Amino acid sequence: MEYYNREDLKAFMPHREPMLLIDEVWVDDEGVAHSRYRVPEDAHYLQGHFPNNPIVPGVILCEIMAQSCVVLSREYAVGKVTLFTGIDKMRFRQIVRVGDVCEVTAHLTNKRGMMFFCEVSLSVAGSVCCRGELSFALA
Repeated sequence: MEYYNREDLKAFMPHREPMLLIDEVWVDDEGVAHSRYRVPEDAHYLQGHFPNNPIVPGVILCEIMAQSCVVLSREYAVGKVTLFTGIDKMRFRQIVRVGDVCEVTAHLTNKRGMMFFCEVSLSVAGSVCCRGELSFALA
């Protein structure tokens, strides 16, 4: 099992605060990435979404999952920029709020050159909030 904290991730991911949306991640012996991210009260993406009822936008949930997928391409990712190429079959089932701990599971399903395809899910307290397929390229 391989474990990475926020500082470790910066060695192969281009993301930095405030857009680094993973607190920790580990890759199990089967090659599945498991990550966690606690939604902070002062997150920039909550300002205005929505007043007196802040919820994490779906696009941010997709970004949290996408960053978790990048870990699965870590041996190729150093010095590269990660670009979304697709979001497929994404379904949102539950709201994510301030203080929630997002737990992501990402599994690499295919790789073609520097294109990567993953199945992902994001849960809070054991309940699936969203799941789908993501693809990205390293440029």
